[in-house]
Amino acid sequence: MAWSQGMPLINVSGVGKGTQYSLSLQLLALMTMLTVLPSLLLMMTSFIRIIIVLSLLRQALGTAQTPPNTVLVGLSLFLTFFIMSPVLNDVYTNALVPYMENGMSFDKALAAAEAPIRSFMTKQTRQDDIALFMQIARQGEAVGSEAVPFTTLVPAFITSELKSAFTIGFLIYIPFLVIDLIVASVLMSMGMMMLSPMMISMPFKLMLFVLVDGWGLIMTSLASSFITS
Repeated sequence: MAWSQGMPLINVSGVGKGTQYSLSLQLLALMTMLTVLPSLLLMMTSFIRIIIVLSLLRQALGTAQTPPNTVLVGLSLFLTFFIMSPVLNDVYTNALVPYMENGMSFDKALAAAEAPIRSFMTKQTRQDDIALFMQIARQGEAVGSEAVPFTTLVPAFITSELKSAFTIGFLIYIPFLVIDLIVASVLMSMGMMMLSPMMISMPFKLMLFVLVDGWGLIMTSLASSFITS
């Protein structure tokens, strides 16, 4: 009990040029990071584009809740880990390992972890979106990507991902929309106005999607749409 009472809750000590934090403060920071981890996964990775494209694909097929949301989210997560693996390996090698081995301070480790994530986000973000949010923040034009504040880069990245996802979704919708129009025209010409065109066109859309290896094309297109090098 005496030892626990003498253990400081928060202790910050300077060691050389760096700063070392006590175990209690490190655990508090870790629990905070685990709390906001889902938001970070949504905002700063490829998850946004993938989940939106897969959701639009399900709507284009007209299969309602098939695949279910659990399958779409799980597929999006694993595809996100696959696409983000070079960035995550860079963060692990240059930031997490040196910090866990006490060879780097927390501030330097955080800066080292931010660099590859910032590089990935910058490559996916349109310059127009960066300029838009720089204008909203009433800041001058950034000379380079490093001069863009992280709080400005994140919303610009999300906006660019939304634009890219809806563009891909539009291209996916076109062939299935053509099938719906053809089926609806045939049913109207045959006088079957009481029969739902969606019920008739769904098997044809599924057949088309399977014959062209739709899942392989979607996964390949999504993975190749990100610039990671």
